[in-house]
Amino acid sequence: MAQDALGNEVSVADDAALSGIDDFVLGFLGYEKKATNVLTAADAAPDSTLASIYAGFIWMFLESEAAPAMARGYLEAARMAAPGANDRELMLLAQLERWVDGDIPGVQAIGDEIVARFPRDLASVKLHQYHSFNRGDAAGMLRIGKAAEAENRDNAHLHGMLAFAHEQSHELEAAEREARLALSLKQKEPWAQHALAHVMLGQGRVREGVIFLSEAQKTWVDLNSFMYTHNWWHKALFHLSEGDHQSVFDAYDNHVWGIEPDYSQDQVGAVSLLARMEVAGLDVGDRWQDVAEHMRGRTHDTVQPFLTLQYLYGLARAERAEADLLMQAVEDRAAGSTAFDRLVWQDVALPAARGVLAHARGDHAGAVRWLSIANPRLVEVGGSHAQRDLFGQLLLDAHLKLGNWAVARQMLDVRRTWDPDGVPLNRALELVNAKLAAA
Repeated sequence: MAQDALGNEVSVADDAALSGIDDFVLGFLGYEKKATNVLTAADAAPDSTLASIYAGFIWMFLESEAAPAMARGYLEAARMAAPGANDRELMLLAQLERWVDGDIPGVQAIGDEIVARFPRDLASVKLHQYHSFNRGDAAGMLRIGKAAEAENRDNAHLHGMLAFAHEQSHELEAAEREARLALSLKQKEPWAQHALAHVMLGQGRVREGVIFLSEAQKTWVDLNSFMYTHNWWHKALFHLSEGDHQSVFDAYDNHVWGIEPDYSQDQVGAVSLLARMEVAGLDVGDRWQDVAEHMRGRTHDTVQPFLTLQYLYGLARAERAEADLLMQAVEDRAAGSTAFDRLVWQDVALPAARGVLAHARGDHAGAVRWLSIANPRLVEVGGSHAQRDLFGQLLLDAHLKLGNWAVARQMLDVRRTWDPDGVPLNRALELVNAKLAAA
């Protein structure tokens, strides 16, 4: 029987289909554009269950309301070919069925079984981590990586996955160890580079972070838009801390925005960076308008709360009427959802949405009110520590705008533990200390 690039058995696949399957597996693990080649392979080989399943996965990674409908055609093709599938492929088919239906806990339960029985299936480990990450479940990310560790000690991608799971679990020494091990095995392992950037950001190693990513960026060839723009986003955060505004604008204009402007992750990366730039005192000009133009279709998009909050902020900052429609969609989702994430929408995403909308529109009292409620539980909406820090920065900025100097001082003192030399931070601290001394 044929095998994929990691040694997992594949039931029905000619050479072209198997090549597409391998491109998905290795491209998914390495964040490379070639992962999408499986779409062509699935179209050419409808008898390949696995090619159709992976093609369906590709569409679901679009993270949009339209994704399930696009994936459903490949789901049907996989079902038609299922009589010839092996056990692993049948479980992957069941995962796609549940994912299309919005049953993420069901996807994860099957994923646990797949990794337990087929630990060389690192694409399933990666998929499991993806869903755990979107639910704020760092422990789950680490657990599934550890479950596959014994069979994959020589695989750089596995160590990259472990590195990020450790970082999200606040185990920074272990994260750095795993990231460096991954990079010793494979220089071009962008997820390990990403994890190490997280560690350096969390430890205030800003200059080291700039140097590290400046060297790493030489390997960012043929990456998909998410990984390319996101690693540049990290580099921009280091430049922002240093007060290097020219490099921040260069990163945004040439590397963070404009690669795949209709893609969810590119959009939220742009929103997040523009918001941080403004909080740091930079004039971003008309850049909000361009991003908002590409987010016009997000007016009812509540696929993931973490994404929705940033769509909302970007639309509101551009003064687009679509922001009100999206806010109503959040209200409706919080009121009517019966899904597994109902409480997240009701208790966390809804107040957070009200808070970011208030901040974007200059209602700083409203921002303080609602973000103060949401921020302690924001881990539940997904995203990384670094990504969710946006909402903490918006809350701090609102306090500063309201002249809540004592509260702002406390928040700034906490932030100095991981950004002690940050130029925007210390500028704000100087202002707050002067105000408090004059009171």
